[in-house]
Amino acid sequence: MRLLSLPLLLAMMMALGGCNYKGVPDPQVSSRDAEWMAQIPTAEEDPRFGRYLIDDPTGEAPGTIVVDTKERQLYLVQPNRKAIQYGVAVGDEAYGWTGTSTIARKAEWPDWNPPAEMKARWPHVQYTKGGPSNPLGARALYLYEGNKDTLYRIHGTNEPEKIGFAVSSGCIRMRNIDVIDLYNRVPVNTKVIVR
Repeated sequence: MRLLSLPLLLAMMMALGGCNYKGVPDPQVSSRDAEWMAQIPTAEEDPRFGRYLIDDPTGEAPGTIVVDTKERQLYLVQPNRKAIQYGVAVGDEAYGWTGTSTIARKAEWPDWNPPAEMKARWPHVQYTKGGPSNPLGARALYLYEGNKDTLYRIHGTNEPEKIGFAVSSGCIRMRNIDVIDLYNRVPVNTKVIVR
């Protein structure tokens, strides 16, 4: 009997482990969403960062959003010990943020006005009207601690190839179709935990 090589065995185990994941269908989008998302370059999706219904790894209450910055995953906790998992890009180590907040506001194709600290670091960044060239993408969820804006957001992106990496100035970036799905599922005042 021939023994399998270790790399082949590991690949098979990972493939079988993926059988526990159930894909979540894309949300319906408006004609504007479809038109504007078509103008954003696409990137080959790494299956590790897809949208799946999984067993809840967080232990948090249903309705809570949990961001695991090390794993580059966002989880929306569901009833019955399930969660919807989305791949994300997170803050670069120098700009990462962790903590607990709530969604105080939601916006579709929001305008972007970079904070003063970002303008000081990168003078080329400027106000950008909502649309396909806007770094916030299709939706933004604004994170507050009490009544104070953290200046961090969960938002779409015009750089989908960066999902799975630590590249932002602290915000949580999602593929546009994923942030639309999340936006449709959560209300204002949703609890968000960034670990």
